[in-house]
Amino acid sequence: MTSATLTGDLCLGHIVAATGLELGDIVLLRHTYTDDGLQSPTDLTTAPLLTYTRKQGINNKLGRTPPPVWLIFMADGGRRSRFLTAYENYGELPTERTETHRFFDLRPSDVLASLRERLVVEWSKDTVNWAKTGALGSRLPVVEIADPARVDFPGYDHVLITYAELQAVVEESRYRDWHTALGAVQGIYLIADTSTGQLYVGKADGGERILGRWTAYAKNGHGGNVALRDLTGPDPTHARHFQFSILRVFGPSTPTAEVDAAEAHFKAALLTRKHGLNRN
Repeated sequence: MTSATLTGDLCLGHIVAATGLELGDIVLLRHTYTDDGLQSPTDLTTAPLLTYTRKQGINNKLGRTPPPVWLIFMADGGRRSRFLTAYENYGELPTERTETHRFFDLRPSDVLASLRERLVVEWSKDTVNWAKTGALGSRLPVVEIADPARVDFPGYDHVLITYAELQAVVEESRYRDWHTALGAVQGIYLIADTSTGQLYVGKADGGERILGRWTAYAKNGHGGNVALRDLTGPDPTHARHFQFSILRVFGPSTPTAEVDAAEAHFKAALLTRKHGLNRN
């Protein structure tokens, strides 16, 4: 038992243990900005970061057969190191090997996905050692777990989200701008079943507002609608195919009759009674 465990300090090993991974299955890499590598934050996007990481020297610190999971960190001032992402290693690609470098088949992993850009550890004093085994990395102290980045509301005309994203919008505080916007208006919305192309036009009127109506969908996928319930009843996972958007919004004092008329218009225009998922 380490001293960190005795004192209650949080180390990376405690977080890795929660994933169910064995320490022997992971390796930690700490990148820094260099003139011939990652030069600025713009290089930390998906493609440049993967390209840089998968290229390793012939005699690199990862060993002959690196572990299956790579946790990627970026220097964040001093010894602070911010977690960027994780890759699954499917092995070296021998056909790409050169006299000086080996190239690995790395693929994006969901390991610690909720902590990307948020988790910061303190690297050891020998920062020149940019690669660490899982056992050594497990001792690194966690110095910060930041709040998730706030997600700006894109505007009613630009809302286009999956069912999984809808659940996040409803449940997570980082979408507080969305809560304010969706909770302020009545409206007509569209649910598209991306597996079939069928459409459903719905309304949120009165005191329910769009946020209240969509919260019901987030809970069970169908929100009480007959046709949607017919799809999600036999297969509760079917809701993952649903995509949500907004067709028109109304102020909170707009008469119900006006909202009803707009709903009827869009049902007729999009043929959702004849070919879609509306039953009335």
